[in-house]
Amino acid sequence: MGVLDIVPAGVITGDNVKKLFDYAQEHKFAIPAINCTSSSTVNATLEAARDQKTPIIIQFSNGGAAFYAGKGISNKDQQASILGSIAGAYHVRAVAKHYGVPVVLHSDHCGRDLLPWLDGMLAADEAYFKEHGEPLFSSHMIDLSADTKEFNISTTAEYFKRCAPMKLWLEMEIGITGGEEDGVNNESAEKDALYTPSEDVYEVYQALSPIAPYFSIAAAFGNVHGVYKPGNVVLSPELLEKHQLFVKEKIGAASNHPLYLVFHGGSGSTKEEIKTAVGHGVVKMNVDTDTQFAYLAGVRDFVLNKKDYLITQVGNPTGEDAPNKKYYDPRVWIREGEKTMYTRVMQANEDLGNVNTL
Repeated sequence: MGVLDIVPAGVITGDNVKKLFDYAQEHKFAIPAINCTSSSTVNATLEAARDQKTPIIIQFSNGGAAFYAGKGISNKDQQASILGSIAGAYHVRAVAKHYGVPVVLHSDHCGRDLLPWLDGMLAADEAYFKEHGEPLFSSHMIDLSADTKEFNISTTAEYFKRCAPMKLWLEMEIGITGGEEDGVNNESAEKDALYTPSEDVYEVYQALSPIAPYFSIAAAFGNVHGVYKPGNVVLSPELLEKHQLFVKEKIGAASNHPLYLVFHGGSGSTKEEIKTAVGHGVVKMNVDTDTQFAYLAGVRDFVLNKKDYLITQVGNPTGEDAPNKKYYDPRVWIREGEKTMYTRVMQANEDLGNVNTL
């Protein structure tokens, strides 16, 4: 039996998301969440998932969504980010089924100052739900980890109450992911804040579980956004097992993994750290920095290798009248970026044990 025996191809929502995460925990793999900023990066991600026969998570950050809408649109009141997220969601919905893979459609970190963005996406979910019986997105993330624990948990619970009638998954963060990503800057965070106590994780569970089961927790275990030199960051994925066992004991659960956990700052992590985290119930790992660089590498190498064909529209080493259109056509060099990003998405799947899982 594989994933397609329990959930369909295309964008999945509600109980199907839960079924997917349950299956992932049972079979000890996790799903990479690839930050996308364009239809090109979406398509490269879906192509990799299709060829490796895997489910995939496509997510849009606030800045990535604004870019998707177009830099010519003002982001006053988060309008560009709202529009871009919705546009990206409709694109994914239009093509995902044709790639033959289940897709979790997600929005990334949403801090307190970005809540109007989340409100706009939830309004789109509610409108889509009225017409189709499911939300536009599969899930969203709310990240109030920079605020007080009390504000974080209570506000997350209020948003979750809005999500629950649609069976819309909500991811939250308790403890801080260090570093900087897409305008979310925690580079000056105290080191202790990078490691979440089990008691805090249980408080989240207590607040959210009475509302609905459709939630996951990004509990910090030393995570840092971006790529870093070995030794500069101390990840402690063994903390995740402590969280699971702490909550298991508190609620008398039969499962050793009563929590759906998320691994943030996945870029630059070792294979062993990833494997350990997955073994402790992580179902999702964010990948952004590495896929950004991979996309660049394809475009960069093409430009460097074909520079003599990219200086002018006409004239290259084969002749002064030779046309260069087949080199500067955006479909050519953009495709080179897609190819190298495709390869990096495949690597993320391999690291997470998510190969031939359909």
